[in-house]
Order: sequence, then structure tokens, then C-alpha cells
Amino acid sequence: MAWVETERAQLVRTLRETDPFAPTLCEGWDVRRLLAHLVLREHAPWRIAADVARRPKPGQEKNLGAEANAAGTPQGYAALVDRFAAGPGRLSPFRTDAANLVEYVIHHEDIRRGAGAAVARQLPAGQQQALWKQLGMMARMGYRSSPVGVELALPGFGRRRVKAGSPSVLVSADVVELALHAMGRRAAANVSIEGGGDAVRAFREWAAR
Repeated sequence: MAWVETERAQLVRTLRETDPFAPTLCEGWDVRRLLAHLVLREHAPWRIAADVARRPKPGQEKNLGAEANAAGTPQGYAALVDRFAAGPGRLSPFRTDAANLVEYVIHHEDIRRGAGAAVARQLPAGQQQALWKQLGMMARMGYRSSPVGVELALPGFGRRRVKAGSPSVLVSADVVELALHAMGRRAAANVSIEGGGDAVRAFREWAAR
């Protein structure tokens, strides 16, 4: 089984066990709305694009809201979880592992940590390696506005520079924590930041915005 399918199965289990009205790490989104995002992303991405075009405040997206409202009952929520569990359709642009593994891991943690989970998950070594491999491009996007250079370090797997520049900082952690930090969940990520005093201070101030 591909690691993306392993993560999907675990995410589905978490979704079934979590209060659909619980908060997540995504501003304005409860679990229902985050689940609606996952489903529409894979089955009707143009509806997400239409929401983005309207530039609503988080939690006020029209199409996501319609799907989330339909999941307001236990039966409706279970049906929406089932749609996600079934996977992307044959013609979905999000059928590949590369398009989904980081997405699933991040949103899995959005749900777990938004609901107050304190114990970090320990992913299998193979899944860590796959996530580390796929994190590069997304991390470069996540750190593109950093005021200093950024290098990521995953113990046992190596280092990767994701933002050029001098001075720079080294961000070290488990791969899930690195993914959360790179993708804007910085307050929830447990990472170590090393470098010169001014560089670390500038980076921390930027990351806290």
C-alpha cells in the first residue's frame, strides 16, 4: 500500500472518531469544513476555486459551507467521510501520491491538534522518507517570504535548503513538525531553530506573524 493510502486510512479513522464541530488549526474551519475542503479538492476543485475568487473570510466560503452544512447531522457527516474515504475520482487532478501525502498529513494534524491532541504521531520510517522527499517544493513556497535563508534538517535523513540567503537559520525537527512549520502552522509545530542571534530573532518574528 502506498504511504498516501496509509495516511488516508488513518485520517479517515480520526475523522470518524472526532466531533465534526470541533475546531481545527485552520482559522474559521471546524472539522466538517476541513473535511468538505478535502472532498471538494479531489472531486470538484473548481468549486474551491470559485470560493477563493470571492475572497471570503475564513469560515464563510459559500461552497465549502454548503458541503459542511450538509454534514451537520451524524448521517450527513458519515456520508461525507465515506466520500473522502473512497478516494479521488478517475479524472481527478489529485490522484497522485505527490499531490496528496503532504496535504493529508498536514490536515490530519490540523484536526488532531485543533482538538487538543498533545502526543505527536510516530510515522513509519518509510512514510517519513516519502514525506521528507515531497516536502521540498511546498517548503520553498512556505518560506519564500522569510527575511533570512532557511535550511531544514530531519535527523537521520539529512538537510535541505529551502530558502537561499545569508544569514540563515537551521530548522530541525521530526518530519511532521517540519511540515507543519513550513506550511504555516508554526505555533503548533515543535521545532528547533539555530543560527546567529540576529537571524534567529528575525526569523522568529516573521514566523510569529
